[in-house]
Amino acid sequence: MNSMIKGMFLGAALGAISMVAAAQNATPTAPGVDQRQQNQQQRIGQGVENGSLTAGEAARLERKETKLGAEEQRMKSDGKLTAAERARLQRQENGLSKQIYNQKHDAQTQNVNPRSEVGKRQRAQQERIGQGISNGSLTPREASRLERQEGRIHREVAHERAANGGTLTPAERAQVNRQQNRESKRIYRQKHDAQVRH
Repeated sequence: MNSMIKGMFLGAALGAISMVAAAQNATPTAPGVDQRQQNQQQRIGQGVENGSLTAGEAARLERKETKLGAEEQRMKSDGKLTAAERARLQRQENGLSKQIYNQKHDAQTQNVNPRSEVGKRQRAQQERIGQGISNGSLTPREASRLERQEGRIHREVAHERAANGGTLTPAERAQVNRQQNRESKRIYRQKHDAQVRH
Protein backbone atom coordinates (compact mmCIF):
# COMPACT_ATOMS: atom_id res chain seq x y z
CA MET A 1 0.00 0.00 0.00
CA ASN A 2 2.81 2.34 0.93
CA SER A 3 4.58 1.73 -2.40
CA MET A 4 1.26 2.31 -4.19
CA ILE A 5 0.86 5.77 -2.58
CA LYS A 6 4.48 6.61 -3.43
CA GLY A 7 3.80 5.57 -7.04
CA MET A 8 0.74 7.81 -7.20
CA PHE A 9 2.68 10.78 -5.84
CA LEU A 10 5.54 10.09 -8.25
CA GLY A 11 3.09 9.86 -11.16
CA ALA A 12 1.40 13.13 -10.15
CA ALA A 13 4.76 14.88 -9.82
CA LEU A 14 5.92 13.68 -13.23
CA GLY A 15 2.62 14.79 -14.74
CA ALA A 16 3.00 18.26 -13.23
CA ILE A 17 6.57 18.55 -14.51
CA SER A 18 5.55 17.52 -18.03
CA MET A 19 2.69 20.06 -18.00
CA VAL A 20 5.09 22.86 -16.99
CA ALA A 21 7.54 21.83 -19.71
CA ALA A 22 4.78 21.76 -22.33
CA ALA A 23 3.58 25.19 -21.26
CA GLN A 24 7.10 26.61 -21.59
CA ASN A 25 7.46 25.20 -25.13
CA ALA A 26 4.05 26.39 -26.32
CA THR A 27 3.70 29.26 -28.78
CA PRO A 28 3.04 32.46 -26.89
CA THR A 29 -0.47 33.77 -27.05
CA ALA A 30 -1.93 37.14 -26.30
CA PRO A 31 -5.52 36.35 -25.36
CA GLY A 32 -6.55 39.97 -24.83
CA VAL A 33 -4.90 41.14 -28.06
CA ASP A 34 -6.17 38.19 -30.10
CA GLN A 35 -9.74 38.70 -28.85
CA ARG A 36 -9.57 42.41 -29.70
CA GLN A 37 -8.43 41.58 -33.22
CA GLN A 38 -11.30 39.13 -33.66
CA ASN A 39 -13.80 41.68 -32.34
CA GLN A 40 -12.48 44.37 -34.67
CA GLN A 41 -12.63 42.02 -37.64
CA GLN A 42 -16.28 41.35 -36.78
CA ARG A 43 -16.97 45.09 -36.59
CA ILE A 44 -15.37 45.62 -40.01
CA GLY A 45 -17.34 42.69 -41.41
CA GLN A 46 -20.60 44.10 -40.07
CA GLY A 47 -19.78 47.49 -41.59
CA VAL A 48 -19.18 45.89 -44.97
CA GLU A 49 -22.38 43.85 -44.73
CA ASN A 50 -24.63 46.75 -43.74
CA GLY A 51 -23.01 49.31 -46.06
CA SER A 52 -21.72 51.65 -43.34
CA LEU A 53 -18.19 51.02 -44.67
CA THR A 54 -17.39 51.67 -48.30
CA ALA A 55 -15.17 49.20 -50.16
CA GLY A 56 -12.28 51.69 -49.95
CA GLU A 57 -12.72 52.25 -46.21
CA ALA A 58 -12.86 48.51 -45.56
CA ALA A 59 -9.75 47.88 -47.69
CA ARG A 60 -7.78 50.54 -45.77
CA LEU A 61 -8.89 49.14 -42.40
CA GLU A 62 -8.00 45.61 -43.49
CA ARG A 63 -4.52 46.73 -44.59
CA LYS A 64 -3.98 48.27 -41.14
CA GLU A 65 -5.23 45.08 -39.47
CA THR A 66 -2.81 43.05 -41.63
CA LYS A 67 0.13 45.24 -40.58
CA LEU A 68 -0.88 44.98 -36.93
CA GLY A 69 -1.10 41.18 -37.18
CA ALA A 70 2.34 41.00 -38.81
CA GLU A 71 3.81 43.18 -36.06
CA GLU A 72 2.28 40.93 -33.40
CA GLN A 73 3.86 37.87 -35.06
CA ARG A 74 7.27 39.59 -35.11
CA MET A 75 6.90 40.39 -31.41
CA LYS A 76 6.02 36.77 -30.65
CA SER A 77 8.87 35.37 -32.77
CA ASP A 78 11.29 35.25 -29.81
CA GLY A 79 8.87 33.01 -27.89
CA LYS A 80 7.45 35.61 -25.54
CA LEU A 81 5.31 38.71 -25.56
CA THR A 82 6.58 41.23 -23.04
CA ALA A 83 4.36 43.56 -21.06
CA ALA A 84 5.71 46.50 -23.09
CA GLU A 85 4.93 44.72 -26.38
CA ARG A 86 1.45 43.84 -25.17
CA ALA A 87 0.85 47.48 -24.15
CA ARG A 88 2.05 48.69 -27.56
CA LEU A 89 -0.31 46.30 -29.34
CA GLN A 90 -3.18 47.46 -27.12
CA ARG A 91 -2.48 51.12 -28.00
CA GLN A 92 -2.44 50.27 -31.70
CA GLU A 93 -5.67 48.29 -31.35
CA ASN A 94 -7.24 51.28 -29.54
CA GLY A 95 -6.26 53.54 -32.44
CA LEU A 96 -7.64 51.12 -35.00
CA SER A 97 -10.84 50.74 -32.99
CA LYS A 98 -11.39 54.52 -33.15
CA GLN A 99 -10.75 54.49 -36.89
CA ILE A 100 -13.29 51.70 -37.40
CA TYR A 101 -15.86 53.65 -35.38
CA ASN A 102 -15.19 56.89 -37.27
CA GLN A 103 -15.36 55.20 -40.67
CA LYS A 104 -18.58 53.36 -39.83
CA HIS A 105 -20.24 56.55 -38.57
CA ASP A 106 -19.08 59.08 -41.15
CA ALA A 107 -21.26 60.33 -44.00
CA GLN A 108 -19.78 57.85 -46.49
CA THR A 109 -21.79 54.71 -47.11
CA GLN A 110 -21.62 51.99 -49.72
CA ASN A 111 -23.68 53.61 -52.44
CA VAL A 112 -25.59 50.95 -54.36
CA ASN A 113 -28.95 51.09 -56.04
CA PRO A 114 -30.81 48.19 -54.39
CA ARG A 115 -33.48 48.24 -57.10
CA SER A 116 -31.13 47.57 -60.01
CA GLU A 117 -29.71 44.15 -60.84
CA VAL A 118 -26.17 45.54 -60.64
CA GLY A 119 -26.91 47.14 -57.26
CA LYS A 120 -28.40 43.94 -55.86
CA ARG A 121 -25.31 41.98 -56.93
CA GLN A 122 -23.00 44.60 -55.43
CA ARG A 123 -24.89 44.45 -52.14
CA ALA A 124 -24.88 40.63 -52.10
CA GLN A 125 -21.14 40.47 -52.77
CA GLN A 126 -20.44 43.02 -50.05
CA GLU A 127 -22.48 40.90 -47.65
CA ARG A 128 -20.50 37.78 -48.60
CA ILE A 129 -17.21 39.58 -48.01
CA GLY A 130 -18.52 40.97 -44.70
CA GLN A 131 -19.55 37.50 -43.56
CA GLY A 132 -16.11 36.15 -44.49
CA ILE A 133 -14.42 38.89 -42.47
CA SER A 134 -16.71 38.30 -39.49
CA ASN A 135 -16.39 34.51 -39.41
CA GLY A 136 -12.65 34.40 -40.16
CA SER A 137 -12.86 32.59 -43.51
CA LEU A 138 -11.21 35.67 -45.07
CA THR A 139 -7.88 36.91 -43.78
CA PRO A 140 -7.42 40.69 -43.55
CA ARG A 141 -5.15 40.55 -46.61
CA GLU A 142 -7.70 38.58 -48.66
CA ALA A 143 -10.50 40.93 -47.61
CA SER A 144 -8.41 43.97 -48.51
CA ARG A 145 -7.75 42.64 -52.02
CA LEU A 146 -11.41 41.77 -52.55
CA GLU A 147 -12.52 45.18 -51.29
CA ARG A 148 -10.08 46.99 -53.60
CA GLN A 149 -11.52 45.08 -56.57
CA GLU A 150 -15.09 45.78 -55.41
CA GLY A 151 -14.18 49.46 -55.11
CA ARG A 152 -12.93 49.52 -58.72
CA ILE A 153 -16.17 47.97 -59.97
CA HIS A 154 -18.28 50.41 -57.91
CA ARG A 155 -16.32 53.42 -59.24
CA GLU A 156 -16.64 52.19 -62.82
CA VAL A 157 -20.42 51.75 -62.45
CA ALA A 158 -20.77 55.22 -60.89
CA HIS A 159 -18.70 56.79 -63.68
CA GLU A 160 -20.68 55.06 -66.44
CA ARG A 161 -24.00 56.00 -64.84
CA ALA A 162 -22.89 59.63 -64.51
CA ALA A 163 -21.92 59.69 -68.19
CA ASN A 164 -25.27 58.23 -69.27
CA GLY A 165 -27.72 60.24 -67.19
CA GLY A 166 -27.97 57.75 -64.32
CA THR A 167 -28.36 54.50 -66.26
CA LEU A 168 -26.15 51.84 -67.78
CA THR A 169 -26.34 50.83 -71.41
CA PRO A 170 -27.01 47.14 -72.15
CA ALA A 171 -23.35 46.70 -73.15
CA GLU A 172 -22.17 48.33 -69.90
CA ARG A 173 -24.53 46.13 -67.85
CA ALA A 174 -23.15 43.04 -69.59
CA GLN A 175 -19.58 44.14 -68.90
CA VAL A 176 -20.32 44.83 -65.21
CA ASN A 177 -22.09 41.48 -64.97
CA ARG A 178 -18.94 39.71 -66.28
CA GLN A 179 -16.80 41.62 -63.75
CA GLN A 180 -19.17 40.72 -60.93
CA ASN A 181 -19.12 37.06 -61.99
CA ARG A 182 -15.30 37.05 -61.79
CA GLU A 183 -15.41 38.81 -58.43
CA SER A 184 -17.99 36.33 -57.14
CA LYS A 185 -15.67 33.44 -58.04
CA ARG A 186 -12.75 35.19 -56.30
CA ILE A 187 -14.84 35.67 -53.16
CA TYR A 188 -15.81 31.99 -53.18
CA ARG A 189 -12.22 30.81 -53.69
CA GLN A 190 -10.82 33.08 -50.98
CA LYS A 191 -13.51 32.09 -48.47
CA HIS A 192 -12.95 28.37 -49.12
CA ASP A 193 -9.16 28.18 -49.38
CA ALA A 194 -6.91 26.95 -46.59
CA GLN A 195 -6.18 30.46 -45.30
CA VAL A 196 -8.19 31.59 -42.31
CA ARG A 197 -7.78 34.41 -39.82
CA HIS A 198 -6.01 33.20 -36.68
